[in-house]
Amino acid sequence: MKKRDFLKGGLLTMGALLLPRKIWAMDFYPTTSKAEWAVLYGTWCGSSRDAAAWISEGMDGIAKVFDVRENPDLSGYKYVIVGGSIRAGKTTPELQRYLTEHNEQLKGKIKGLFAVCGNMKQPVTQVQYQQLIENHLAKLASVSNVASKVFLGRITWGLMEPDARKQLQAFNMDEYDNLKRSECMAFGKEVLRSVAP
Repeated sequence: MKKRDFLKGGLLTMGALLLPRKIWAMDFYPTTSKAEWAVLYGTWCGSSRDAAAWISEGMDGIAKVFDVRENPDLSGYKYVIVGGSIRAGKTTPELQRYLTEHNEQLKGKIKGLFAVCGNMKQPVTQVQYQQLIENHLAKLASVSNVASKVFLGRITWGLMEPDARKQLQAFNMDEYDNLKRSECMAFGKEVLRSVAP
């Protein structure tokens, strides 16, 4: 190999490694470069991440999906859907903090709320909507009368913190998966219809 070719190859490789991390990040589905929609989620074990991606999929991929731990700048988005996993009646501390700190920036943009909870594997009732959406997420987001959905979640032991896993296993809880892609996609369509002219 010629010395010149070796140097060119080395410089190109180094240049690729220096590209901003955002270029390499997974960009879920947006089909246009001018995405107006964002889905913001908070999760502990990945259930809400999947719900958020499937909600965007139900919107034909026009929404960008953001993990709240990335502290995304949503100022450039016209519409936002917000949701997260629930433990002990609350969503993640990161999502609670984000909604409190960005309340003014998100005002008028939030068009949908969702919660993902195990609910002891029981069907979701109006009680969960009242506790998790109306009395929790809607208050954090300072919104009312927007499309909302409570999804049943899942437990995957390998994705849980050891303390939480130990606590749930003490109740003889088994792993389960009640999160349904079709329900998440249907909610994405519902939110989209709710803002249609």
